[in-house]
Amino acid sequence: MSWRQLRVLLEHLPPESATMTALRNAAPAADLDAQAEGADPSRGRWSQTELLLAQAIDALNRLTHYYALVNTSGGKKPEAPPPVPRPGIAATPARRRISDAAAETLFQIINGAAPSGP
Repeated sequence: MSWRQLRVLLEHLPPESATMTALRNAAPAADLDAQAEGADPSRGRWSQTELLLAQAIDALNRLTHYYALVNTSGGKKPEAPPPVPRPGIAATPARRRISDAAAETLFQIINGAAPSGP
């Protein structure tokens, strides 16, 4: 095995591996503080367990939201919770709501009416 292959294998070990844990434990506190200061958690590697946990949290948040929707009488309905941010996936922008007038125009066009105006 070449030194390069060994380096690539070590760099791609999961964060919870014994080797990565030993490297973190052996690092000086000043180095860890410097790395943590400029760290962006959304760019970190996640293990399969962390991804499954994020999916479970999202499912629980959706169920809680549905429960709140069903049990809300009148007034403003609660908004859906955002998903847990995952590394390497940009947040999706919120969808714009279509106005009532635009929805009515679209409905008429779909049903065969000619569009009115420019």
